[in-house]
Amino acid sequence: MILTDTHTHIYLDDFKEDRAEMIERAMTEGVDRFFLPNIDVESIAQVNSLAEAYPDKIWPMMGLHPCSVDENWSEVLDTIEKELRSRSSYVAVGEIGLDLYWDKSTLPLQIAAFKRQINWAKELNLPIVIHCRDSFDEIFSVLEEEQDGNLRGVLHCFTGTEEQARKCIDLGMMIGLGGVLTFKNSGLDRAVQNIDLDYIVLETDSPYLAPTPLRGKRNESSYIHLVAEKLASIKDCSLEEIAERTTENSKQLFGV
Repeated sequence: MILTDTHTHIYLDDFKEDRAEMIERAMTEGVDRFFLPNIDVESIAQVNSLAEAYPDKIWPMMGLHPCSVDENWSEVLDTIEKELRSRSSYVAVGEIGLDLYWDKSTLPLQIAAFKRQINWAKELNLPIVIHCRDSFDEIFSVLEEEQDGNLRGVLHCFTGTEEQARKCIDLGMMIGLGGVLTFKNSGLDRAVQNIDLDYIVLETDSPYLAPTPLRGKRNESSYIHLVAEKLASIKDCSLEEIAERTTENSKQLFGV
């Protein structure tokens, strides 16, 4: 059984004391594929270093997180773009998108940065990995404008309704499910119950959003089995089927 963590920040300092042991724990739990979203210019070296240390296990993405978008966003994206085009190892443009939880005032800048990075993805035939927090309507508006048949990707850490999930799929996106699926009152179980497994991938978003019963603790990739077990319960199927189907979806998404 192979599980795939399609979105994990295990390169961050939260894991500096036990990173190798944590990765080994994940592999023991069947997690054999890890995908690392970039955050900003400062995280580039960390992402690449970890991917290079675990070839054919860990793959890097390149993008600018919306919470890192400020008045210097255009110059920062120049650096991000140069890095993206300098290596063939990047499997996605991410983590990109919109975040209206922390700062609504930067929305116009976030939208401009989002659109620019979407166009890199279309040009390079790469998927996008979308961060969406308190911004479903704005995300959908951008995707409707930019979708020309050449745009694909995943909306990571999905927390919406069934209607929003189907809207994502209609716009060419897969749904990334993580620890929130296990939260008692999230409502995600109802939202995804009728969503075909062909459109779902699993993630942890480590070190954030640890699943129940570990909620509030540092998340790590080994805990993805708890998300997979919850999804198996919702779909009334085996854990092995969830692992197989979601891993196959990740291969289609990222091309590796």
